[in-house]
Amino acid sequence: MAAIGSARRRPAEGSSERTNDGAGKGVRGVPGIHGQRRTTHRARRRGARRHGLLAVASAVVAIGATAGLIEAGQDGRRTTAVPEPTPPPVLQPLPAVPTPTAAPPTASPSAVPTTAPPPSPRPKVSRTSAAPAATSAAPAPAPRNSLFRDPGSQVVQWVRANPDDPRRPLIESRIAAQPAAVWFAQYNPGQVAAEVRAVTRGAAAAGRTPVLVPYAIPDRDCGGASQGGAPDGAAYDAWIREFAEGLGAGPAIVILEPDAIALSDCLTAGARAARFASLARAGATLRAANPKARVYFDGGHSGWHPAPKQAAALRAAGVTTSGDGIFTNVANFRTTADERAYARQVLAALGGPSNLGAVIDTSRNGNGAPPPGQWCDPEGRALGQTPTTRTGEDRIDAYLWVKLPGESDGCSAAPGAFSPEYAHGLATG
Repeated sequence: MAAIGSARRRPAEGSSERTNDGAGKGVRGVPGIHGQRRTTHRARRRGARRHGLLAVASAVVAIGATAGLIEAGQDGRRTTAVPEPTPPPVLQPLPAVPTPTAAPPTASPSAVPTTAPPPSPRPKVSRTSAAPAATSAAPAPAPRNSLFRDPGSQVVQWVRANPDDPRRPLIESRIAAQPAAVWFAQYNPGQVAAEVRAVTRGAAAAGRTPVLVPYAIPDRDCGGASQGGAPDGAAYDAWIREFAEGLGAGPAIVILEPDAIALSDCLTAGARAARFASLARAGATLRAANPKARVYFDGGHSGWHPAPKQAAALRAAGVTTSGDGIFTNVANFRTTADERAYARQVLAALGGPSNLGAVIDTSRNGNGAPPPGQWCDPEGRALGQTPTTRTGEDRIDAYLWVKLPGESDGCSAAPGAFSPEYAHGLATG
């Protein structure tokens, strides 16, 4: 699942800010919430100045998919990178480009009533089935509805273009061969339906489930590195309707607007309420368009907001009526064990319905969070659990690679660009 995506940050442990890998794109774990916010904002401004030229150079997005996955740094700040364009398969699939996201701690968003229609019956998800055993025979056809790998992603293109690079075999087997999300981060009315359809049709033909990331919420990234999105709520509603037109009728996983809830404290109370209402409408629209699509709302990560606060914001954004669950750790480095525990705490705080589940981004959390403040392509990180919908864990629907491993936060390469050096480092751990 390639993404038209970017990079993200996360906050640090023990802090209410987001940081990558426990540190978020910002830094978590900085003494004092206000001090952390100041530190994060300074770091963000410095990072923005330092990588401004690179970000401009990489702003060319292929197939309407320039997105920034925002990783939360340990100082509680977010940053997102936009991926470079890549030629997609049929109808040009979008390149997957996640980015780090980090967010500063803030008061929990006030509850905002929404008027989303009642949820339609959702397909059941098997969370406890065991993964199929490997066999020595020739590879069998991919099982129906296994996760989709985008043939147009940046890492796949790099592998094809560099047959003699000594790093190629490891990058190909450990990263390029794995399914990953496809990001749609460009506000492109009139085009997004065809772009989404190109991916979902390719996935359906292969008997696989695509992971799709709509990333065009107004005031995206609070004016940070991944700022952008639709100009207003009405424009966003129309864009989401077009997005939904491309979903088709097969199974799909939708990661709805990373950071849109956890990073909403920068908004005024009125703007936050409007955003939450937009998310509730978006979830309802996506599910109505394709009853087999499962829509997950932004749950932040274990080093950011306390579970009760995040649950209150999720409830205000309509997850209980317009969603199938939550996603956590996007572009971050928090361990899978920490994220499982946190996700269950958030789900418990929501109080139901009981069929809500969680998906966790495990793309680069193999070694846990980096030291505080190190959110940009930090050294010593490793790939995490490979993507699967067979987690064997109660209420954990899937482990996904939402952030594409090897796509830079802006230090090893331009933000969102594929860095073979960084990818090889993640593959070797």
